Amino acid sequence: MVGVVSKDTIDYLSRKIGEIETTVEKKVKLKDTHRHLLTIPGIGKILSLTIMLETGPVSRFPKVGNYVSYCRKVNSKWTSNEKTKGKGNKKNGNKYLAWAFSEAAELARRYDSQCRSFYNRKMQKTNFMVAHQALAHKLARAAYFIMKEEVPFVPGKLFV
Repeated sequence: MVGVVSKDTIDYLSRKIGEIETTVEKKVKLKDTHRHLLTIPGIGKILSLTIMLETGPVSRFPKVGNYVSYCRKVNSKWTSNEKTKGKGNKKNGNKYLAWAFSEAAELARRYDSQCRSFYNRKMQKTNFMVAHQALAHKLARAAYFIMKEEVPFVPGKLFV
């Protein structure tokens, strides 16, 4: 009996999520300059809308590093002579962009062979969180250039 209730709950929630996504897609249209975000592995309609709305005009970020930092996809540790001297502000930036690129990295790892290969190479050297963050960082960098230059994603450029 418990399994049936859980299945019914999952089905109900899945329908509600679908309704919410449909409503959001009708209300908010993807801008032409951001339509190319859909070509990045792991980014679908909802994540591309999230990235577009949370980023705003990409021209406010002069360099890719500024954007990736705003997305919380860089390390905030301070070191000197290979010794830790403190920590930066890890909560600075946009938490929704951090979430969006983290979700995109997980989906890209699952469904894109190049992303999975990159992730597995990182996993051999470090742990899974470092590998996950490295992939999310790469996707955030790619998104910046795609939005700034208004070009589609080119897989060969991501892992050069």
